[in-house]
Amino acid sequence: MKTLPLALVQRFAFVSSQLLAIVVCVCFANAAIASRPNFIVILADDLGWADLGCYGNSFNETPSIDKLAKHGMRFTQFYAGPVCSPTRANLQSGLDQARFGITQHIPGHRRPFAKLADPVVPLQLPLEVETYAERLSAFGYQTGYFGKWHLGDKGYSPAQQGWQTVFECHGNALPPKDTGESESRRTAEYLTDKAVAFIESNRERPFVVQVSHQAVHIPLSTTPELLTKYQAKKPDTDYPSNPSYAGLTEELDRSVGRIMDAVDRAGIAENTLILFLSDNGGLEHEQSGRIVTSNNPLRGEKGTLYEGGIRIPAIASWKGRIAEDSLCEITAMTIDVHPTFVDLAQPESTAKPESTAKLLDGVSIASLFRDPKSSLRRHSLYWHLPHYHHSTPASAVRQGDWKLIEFFEDNSLELYNLAIDVAEQNNLASVEPTRAKELHAALQAWRKNVNARLPTTNPDYNPARADQLGKGKERKASPKE
Repeated sequence: MKTLPLALVQRFAFVSSQLLAIVVCVCFANAAIASRPNFIVILADDLGWADLGCYGNSFNETPSIDKLAKHGMRFTQFYAGPVCSPTRANLQSGLDQARFGITQHIPGHRRPFAKLADPVVPLQLPLEVETYAERLSAFGYQTGYFGKWHLGDKGYSPAQQGWQTVFECHGNALPPKDTGESESRRTAEYLTDKAVAFIESNRERPFVVQVSHQAVHIPLSTTPELLTKYQAKKPDTDYPSNPSYAGLTEELDRSVGRIMDAVDRAGIAENTLILFLSDNGGLEHEQSGRIVTSNNPLRGEKGTLYEGGIRIPAIASWKGRIAEDSLCEITAMTIDVHPTFVDLAQPESTAKPESTAKLLDGVSIASLFRDPKSSLRRHSLYWHLPHYHHSTPASAVRQGDWKLIEFFEDNSLELYNLAIDVAEQNNLASVEPTRAKELHAALQAWRKNVNARLPTTNPDYNPARADQLGKGKERKASPKE
């Protein structure tokens, strides 16, 4: 057997060491990518704080969502915007929607003869706004968005905001032209098909997926099977017990169950955070007056700044990382989703969230997953609804247990201690004038800081027609709008 020359042996050893180093680096890099958590956001539409079994509802059946809460953490004081587009804007951006003027659903509706003329609503989320999908894409994440967007179209869709795999739709049923199938499909089921396929195809690399349901938004509909089931069920004496609403809620619940099963089948439960949220409080009644649901014991509904309009059901589940059957009573908000995901996903080699936190209005709530009693780096929560919806134009601030609402029509203030008055029945503004003044000053300073757009006096005001909906006189946005 011939002996190789020493130089060749040394050369071979050098090349082998370099190849080994490359392989090791690649392995470590792949391990780092694989160790980053996956994120699943399931966003319900108009689902109220009191609509789920795990929040005390005894008519609607939600075993999968209840299971998600049992295996994770249920929030009791989680907030959203008062209507859909504002919430979707702050969730995607981590910035308060008032900065963009998206303080009403896009495109909004108008009351041309009301006392105030509300600001014009922009028709899209600006493309220069960095979504959490764009942030995570830069970290090597695969991104998928399925369902309702409501932040613009014609060049302002999810595909232009960092979402790589996209299926956008509206309504609780999809016609064949939307799905390419021979028959219509229930939207919740079809979106779940998309989400499950996305999870299965990306199980070996980090991903984020948002499933934005239409359920339980009106017009209400459900399957014949579920409608029959709830029509036969004895109504709850303390809840509207609407069979169509209950059936649609169960369709949403089945979607959550299938997504949970897909995560388990893929073997990624220990590396996947599932976050279930609603985009605002429940719609208690339609414009026609028909009762849809109830947010009791909370006051108000979607389109108001009372607790029933902004406090939402919220559940976080992450096997081995979030304690099972845990409860979090710390205030948090949809605006916190973006910084939380960045906090958990950001590679060690890049700047930590503290360096970019000043650029966002939301804060990371990752610490709450470890300890539901931990404090957050935040003093106040704010809302701005300078529009007519199910209330008159208003702003609100919460500090600790105290919440103040300012109504713009008459400049009145309402002050509540939510620790003892969650139903907001006892206005303490005259009893606690110093506190009311301090909170009002904080609210005014915040509006100035975010350049919030305010309603103006309406020259066409007609008290007899103030509640009438319509286009009214066309007007352009002012420079401040």
